[in-house]
Amino acid sequence: MNVLVLGGTGTVGSQVTRNLLARGAEVSVLTRDPKKPMPPGAKGVVGDLLDPGTIRTAFPGHDAVFLLTALSAGECHEGLMAVNGCRLGGVKKIVFLSIHRADEAPHLPHFGAKLPIEAAIKASGIPFTILRPNNFYQNDLWYKDAMLAYDVYPQPFGDAGLSRVDVRDIAEVGALALATNAATNETVNLVGPDLLTATGTAATWGGVLGRKIAYGGNDLDAWEKASLAYLPAFAVFDFRLMYAFFQEKGLKATPADLERVTALLGHAPRRFDEFAAETARTWSA
Repeated sequence: MNVLVLGGTGTVGSQVTRNLLARGAEVSVLTRDPKKPMPPGAKGVVGDLLDPGTIRTAFPGHDAVFLLTALSAGECHEGLMAVNGCRLGGVKKIVFLSIHRADEAPHLPHFGAKLPIEAAIKASGIPFTILRPNNFYQNDLWYKDAMLAYDVYPQPFGDAGLSRVDVRDIAEVGALALATNAATNETVNLVGPDLLTATGTAATWGGVLGRKIAYGGNDLDAWEKASLAYLPAFAVFDFRLMYAFFQEKGLKATPADLERVTALLGHAPRRFDEFAAETARTWSA
């Protein structure tokens, strides 16, 4: 099986690529930057989803495509271009990485951007699986310095609760859907087993790091001001809206979500406290 992975050098895509390679698939990774390191065994394909030449040449010869759109002002257009690449290239299966409950918050730019792509995939006639993951455990890796240097957990998602998920579980289900008939023409909510609050997350990190970690709080004005130092303004605005939604509504799994994820994985979804303990050991080393 030949699979084209879009976003294969990133957090999720690289894990999907490794899972596919372990299954014996031939994997090509589409990248704008030929200098980016590839997962060992994957072939790099230089291209840009906004370039019609890439759309016409990168997709033919692949049985399946893992479609991931990076956060940008043009991610919806890039996703639609990729769907057309799949149509023109004779791709037999699309697995698309969307967002948990995206249709319930279409005003959030990077949530709403996924919905036309989902619709285009469904209308294409190509067998598909739409993966809708919750907030990633691995997002917390960005906060290592804040926790170790300042004893603060700064992600302001509040205490309504998120059913956060491990990227490794996302990758396992994604690779399974690409390599087999599992979850064909299905939308799968990828969630973790626990409803996590920001205050509880800070306490979990404090426990595994052996120090008192405080939650940075729900002040989104202060978060926005701090975040503009290292993120583009459009992304900060987008994320601020998202965190306001999280603080008010949360992003919660249903029992049916957990049952389906467990069945697809063949094991219970990974727990956040186990991820945090594993990460703390890595940081200590």
